[in-house]
Amino acid sequence: MDKLIITAALTGAEVTRAQQPALPITPDEIAQAAFECAQAGAAIVHVHARHPDGTPTQDKEIYRQIIAAVRARCDVIVQVSTGGAVGMTAAERLAPVTLAPEMATLSMGSVNFGGDVFMNHPADMESFAQAMRAHGVKPELEIFDSGMLTTVSRWLKKGLIDGPLHLDFVLGIPGGMAGTPEALLYLRSQLPPQASWTVAGIGAAQLPLAALAIVLGGHVRVGFEDNVYYRKGELASSNAQLVARIARLSGELERPLATPDEARALLGIQRRTWP
Repeated sequence: MDKLIITAALTGAEVTRAQQPALPITPDEIAQAAFECAQAGAAIVHVHARHPDGTPTQDKEIYRQIIAAVRARCDVIVQVSTGGAVGMTAAERLAPVTLAPEMATLSMGSVNFGGDVFMNHPADMESFAQAMRAHGVKPELEIFDSGMLTTVSRWLKKGLIDGPLHLDFVLGIPGGMAGTPEALLYLRSQLPPQASWTVAGIGAAQLPLAALAIVLGGHVRVGFEDNVYYRKGELASSNAQLVARIARLSGELERPLATPDEARALLGIQRRTWP
């Protein structure tokens, strides 16, 4: 098996300080959380930006501050979100890609998202893919249900995306595929050739799906975007606490962790310098 890549999804667009008092919001807070997660074993940090009042934003200047602050502290791969928040325009969501970060997410379809709908029009998805290719950004393809994985295979044949691919199975969103081992095993069975994958289990699904991914050769995403608890009824003290648990579990299962540079090599990412 390849070494395990841990991604820390630090903030998201939905979680509030009322739900998780340790949620990082400002660029400096996000950068400090990224540093702590890197120290605990994360190779990638998945980043959403917020205004000072905590509301989500895709303002590329705030993303620029976040990336610079992270890079000043540690060498993790910074993966920006193009999901943004429900209701944002495609142009808003795409803005951080123009900074040419090392990675960005690319959602592969629309999905019911709790009481909302996360819209991803096919034309917008194609424009996102083209922008990532133009800026040399490695896409992580976000999969919320099996139909999106079928879309990935179709896009690969049409040349809209380039292999080898890296996918993130987001399981347990109300409206998407369930956060169950059966769902993960099915998606894994349908992967395109030579594709790598990460699982992001939502809420209580985070830990069991992470454990399954470790033994199946996949990679793991944890963090406050997906789950604010360490165990039932006990809030996590930090994103790093969630990363450290996966690092310990991986050690017990004798699967070494990938450093950021090893993750770059595994994912085919060229190291970027940041001004």
